[in-house]
Amino acid sequence: MAPPENPSPAAPAEPSQPPPPAAAAAKGKGKKKDEKKDDDLSEEDLALKEQLELYVVRAQDADPGVQKLALESMRQEIRSATSSMTSVPKPLKFLRPHFGTLKSYFETMPESELKKYMADILSVLALTMSIEGERESLKYRLLGSEGDIGSWGHEYVRNLAGEIAQEFQKRQDDDLPIDALMELVQQIVSFHMKHNAEPEAVDLLMEVEDLDLLVEHVDATNYKRACLYLTSSSNFLPAPDDSLALDIAYTIYMKFGDLASALRTSLKLEKSPQYVKQVYTATDDLLLKKQFSYLIARHGLVMEIDDEIAADDNDKEVLQEIVNNTKLSEGYLTLARDIEVMEPKSPEDIYKVHLIDGRGASSSLDSARQNLAATFVNAFVNAGFGQDKLMTAPSDSSSSGSSGNWLFKNKEHGKASAAASLGMILLWDTDSGLAQLDKYLHSNDTHVVAGALLGIGIVTCGVKSDCDPAFAILMEYIGKDDSNIRIGAILGLGIAYAGSQKEELKMHLSAVLGDSQSPLEVLVFSAIALGLVFVGSCNEEIAQSIIFALMERSEAELAEPIIRLLPVALGLLYLGKQDSVEATAEVSKTFDEKIGKYCDVTLMSLAYAGTGNVLKVQKLLGICSQHLEKGETHQGPAVLGIALIAMAEELGAEMAVRSLERLLQYGEQNIRRAVPLALGILCISNPKVNVMDTLSRLSHDADADVSMAAIISLGLIGAGTNNARIAGMLRNLSSYYYKEAAHLFCVRIAQGLVHLGKGLLTLSPYHSDRFLLSPMALGGLVTVLHACLDMKSTILGKYHYILYIIVLAMQPRMLLTVDEDLKPLSVPVRVGQAVDVVGQAGRPKTITGFQTHSTPVLLAAGERAELATEKYIPLTPVLEGFVILKKNPEYHEE
Repeated sequence: MAPPENPSPAAPAEPSQPPPPAAAAAKGKGKKKDEKKDDDLSEEDLALKEQLELYVVRAQDADPGVQKLALESMRQEIRSATSSMTSVPKPLKFLRPHFGTLKSYFETMPESELKKYMADILSVLALTMSIEGERESLKYRLLGSEGDIGSWGHEYVRNLAGEIAQEFQKRQDDDLPIDALMELVQQIVSFHMKHNAEPEAVDLLMEVEDLDLLVEHVDATNYKRACLYLTSSSNFLPAPDDSLALDIAYTIYMKFGDLASALRTSLKLEKSPQYVKQVYTATDDLLLKKQFSYLIARHGLVMEIDDEIAADDNDKEVLQEIVNNTKLSEGYLTLARDIEVMEPKSPEDIYKVHLIDGRGASSSLDSARQNLAATFVNAFVNAGFGQDKLMTAPSDSSSSGSSGNWLFKNKEHGKASAAASLGMILLWDTDSGLAQLDKYLHSNDTHVVAGALLGIGIVTCGVKSDCDPAFAILMEYIGKDDSNIRIGAILGLGIAYAGSQKEELKMHLSAVLGDSQSPLEVLVFSAIALGLVFVGSCNEEIAQSIIFALMERSEAELAEPIIRLLPVALGLLYLGKQDSVEATAEVSKTFDEKIGKYCDVTLMSLAYAGTGNVLKVQKLLGICSQHLEKGETHQGPAVLGIALIAMAEELGAEMAVRSLERLLQYGEQNIRRAVPLALGILCISNPKVNVMDTLSRLSHDADADVSMAAIISLGLIGAGTNNARIAGMLRNLSSYYYKEAAHLFCVRIAQGLVHLGKGLLTLSPYHSDRFLLSPMALGGLVTVLHACLDMKSTILGKYHYILYIIVLAMQPRMLLTVDEDLKPLSVPVRVGQAVDVVGQAGRPKTITGFQTHSTPVLLAAGERAELATEKYIPLTPVLEGFVILKKNPEYHEE
């Protein structure tokens, strides 16, 4: 029975084989093919095909009534079929041969409603049939009736959006009017926003340079996704557009009262004061204002709480206290007690000598350099805990007994670092810190006094106070005769007031810079201190004074390695400020050629740090690819610059790691020396396995500078993570290099960094879900890394205290939840790997592979936390640092 059935569908089709006369030309290509095609069609399809061909003929009928009916039917057919977009809809497929016919007929039609009707249909047909780049779909759409776009289906709308973008560019170039296009854009955007396609709406608006339209079209259901797309894409947009995207996101957040997100966006924008103030004044909720203050304190923004922000004096005081970060030490110690790591650790606990077999295990000689290393390890490991076994050990016998002993186990400038290490141990705890450091200020040994002054700066790092104790104490010593004491005081001020743009400091330190009698080292550290205090401020006056200081140096002074920190200080003023650096960069080209190129490259790399600017990365790679004669130093900063610029987002960072691998293979020695440090900053406090392996390989390199840089970088990528693998590598290195004092010193420093704050701290300058970059933290890291470019003369010489500048980047990697009275509150949270959900449909999970802990908890790099209970509502969308929880009024216990 089956076989005879089979050919029957083709039988009735035979008579209709001769095509309608109008379409004959189009179909004359080959009967054979057509017969074959018709054999494949099922009955319904065939009926549909004939139906459509009939409509095509009728649409060209002389009688408008017949025409209208035909077009109407055609429209119905197409509409009912465009709903699924997996394959080309049947009507479009069958109408393909007639597209040309209908087009030419359209040209002859008189202006009428019918003509518009026809244009609509042609516009949809053009979806699959027009030639690339002709933009016919758009052309007919503009001629057609003003119907609802969406009814033709998603694919049609997307195609139109793409054509509009091209047409817009063309009309912009030819100065043609774009009003008709903009009306269409309005329709398309509202269609996308209603159908959860926020990214497509945003993309279209970016193409036609009219993002402001977005604000009208978002509503409470989709504003978060639209803003998430805007803020994430701002990393990839070129200069003016990136801040525009953030600006629109800020406006939208403010419109829907999502103030915490608005604040994050305004901090990212860095047009800080007025934006931040708007966020504060937009609410009367004191709790919310407290939460904002925590975020500002974490970002390191210096801000006065004035009457506009809080009218009541008590409120004002509470908020100012939070902004000043006075609660940081308390919160950090709460975390430490909860995790039970209060017990002070000695350097021996970190070295774990008993695990090393063979040589180097018995290096018990008490060399000054080993003691200096132990001082740093001790300071890094016990940072912020307020107690250790070397400096603050409880002395039973006499008040100066034990702590004095360790101090004097160090030689000359080693004592300075030892005294300053007390500041690191008492980090953020200003009251007891100043009390304990005070006794060293009265010492007869200038190095001890210098160290104590630096310690005072370290203790108050990131913590402000109304009475400004650090300023009061350190200013007295700035003009002393002894240059060690002056450096201690100046660097102390730089660390204590980083990012605060304090005017009095500008006056005093600029005076030191302009004084021709100042020794070179004092000059350099004054410049660095000014750079840190005015980081990213683009302050012209200071830039001028640093430039003059550079110009007036003699040949001999320009040959000193420490001089290279002057361009770094200049660069810090423009950190992340992109184009603003250009005028200064022009001036730097006129410097002595010994320092001119170095200065130029350093300025560019710092001005674009954290921006992800691809063009600048290419330029720096170009500088690195030159093979130069010996003695050129400017390629080092270029390599660091690649890392600094590319660290802005994950993708760029991964690409930079690959480029750096290339430089290792083909670069000259001076480039290879900088590569490990660049890797160190790219993955800071984020021990990625591939980078770890590269550094491990380089740590045994034949070139001493490369291997020392690699060892320090192992410390940087593992900073504060207690990473067991890196700790093991460093132990092996300590036995491998047991005869090399310099290498051993680097190994010790790295060991101290890996166990930074017993694993509770991070050095990453990014926070708030890798969204915000703290300029102070980055400034501190950059300074230390540039000093590491020439270790022998800085960190391994007498300037080892430069390492303490890294304190600017130290932050607890914690999530501490507090209740409405700011007392710690333990709640269950899920901590897992953060998942990027930008532009994904529905409500995807934001973390994966999570574990549930109760707060306070530690957050590793790339982790995110979310509350695991409905009982409380967090006042900020990003759970990091201090988070205030308020009770959920709708929650009922089971």
